[in-house]
Amino acid sequence: MTNDDSEARPGAPRGWREATEAALYGPRGFYRRPEGPAGHFRTSVHASPLYAAAVARLLARLDEALGHPDEVAFVDMGAGRGELTEGVLAALPSDVAARVRAYAVERAERPADLDPRIEWRSTPPAGVTGLLFANEWLDNVPVDVAEVAADGTPRRVLVHDDGTETPGGPVEGADADWLARWWPLAAEPGLRAEIGRPRDEVWAAAVAALRRGLAVAVDYAHVRDARPPFGTLTGFREGRETAPVPDGEHDITAHVALDACALQGAALLTQRAALGGLGVSGGRPPLTLASSDPAAYVRALSRAGEAAELTADGGLGDFGWLLQPVGVRLEALLSA
Repeated sequence: MTNDDSEARPGAPRGWREATEAALYGPRGFYRRPEGPAGHFRTSVHASPLYAAAVARLLARLDEALGHPDEVAFVDMGAGRGELTEGVLAALPSDVAARVRAYAVERAERPADLDPRIEWRSTPPAGVTGLLFANEWLDNVPVDVAEVAADGTPRRVLVHDDGTETPGGPVEGADADWLARWWPLAAEPGLRAEIGRPRDEVWAAAVAALRRGLAVAVDYAHVRDARPPFGTLTGFREGRETAPVPDGEHDITAHVALDACALQGAALLTQRAALGGLGVSGGRPPLTLASSDPAAYVRALSRAGEAAELTADGGLGDFGWLLQPVGVRLEALLSA
């Protein structure tokens, strides 16, 4: 964070939460762009159809745990261009698919070629029974940033449109309370934190949309005992990580304090563990298959490679999964 003269900077500085909101979701925001998120970065959804198949398997298990209701919802939070929802519908057993009502929740416009079975919404439906799934949604819920000043006080970081930062006032009120509980900062100048309170609130509201079922948030994550000392705020554009610049041309993201989001009864897992419980394994197929059925061996080897990427140490496998049951038991939902 700099204290230099900012007269030449475009626009008055503002908090990162306000600046990110405009840059991502404003009229010319990053998520309004026609290419969608997939044009700039690769999520688990884009890495392999195995991911959507695993989510479909979770939905089918949940349907059984719920007693096969007449209608079961699949709610895709932060749906992008609906890729996950379409993949889940394609992977579901026919008896479940016939009873699924699919919702894609996204602030961008509905894609013209989206499966007509999918209801496109800007907010989650209320009072539904089923699975609410938020894949890399919370990391794009805008948050403010705090940085410890020379006097040891956490101050709100302000940012210009070109990404140049300047110090703001002390963090106070509910945000200060959140930092004290979930991301306490030592009095060491330069230490930073992202104030995750808005994410806790939107996640609680999303969970409240369920009458019964399961809510899952999947994201880059950290927990209280291992917060990154200088925060995680960053940008992406065209497949490359960049400095965060709130200009509408870059994605702006920060890892999620998933433990702060968790409500009573929730469980936190790595993606590696969660997908393992849903039958996704990166193990190589037996070599005997190569001689008995070479084509099947090649297909199985390809699937194993995709599964390995989804569950890799130091990569997608380290993502956090927050599972929040609502009137169901978790034990039967994640067992391979």
